[in-house]
Amino acid sequence: MTNVEDMLEYLKLLSDKTRLTILARLKEGEMCVCDIVDLLETTQPNVSQHLKKLKTGGLINETKRRQWVYYSLNVEDKPYIKKILDQLPTMNDRTDSIKAQSCN
Repeated sequence: MTNVEDMLEYLKLLSDKTRLTILARLKEGEMCVCDIVDLLETTQPNVSQHLKKLKTGGLINETKRRQWVYYSLNVEDKPYIKKILDQLPTMNDRTDSIKAQSCN
């Protein structure tokens, strides 16, 4: 069972627009860091800082494949976070415009 302090920390992670956008996209499936950079139209160091916070907070998983790093959601054991993410709009329209070849 999660205590109030843990929930507070998770909710703080969700309170940032960039992190919330990343999580909204990851609910559609895993994504390479370079595609997240393209999605957010920002720098790789900026995205990496947000991903680090989400990973340290336990909300995402990291998988390395060759030189690329892929991220996916890790909220199955956090049903209250999953319910919040389920309410986020889909990001398919924005991610369809990103060329998937950037990490290949």
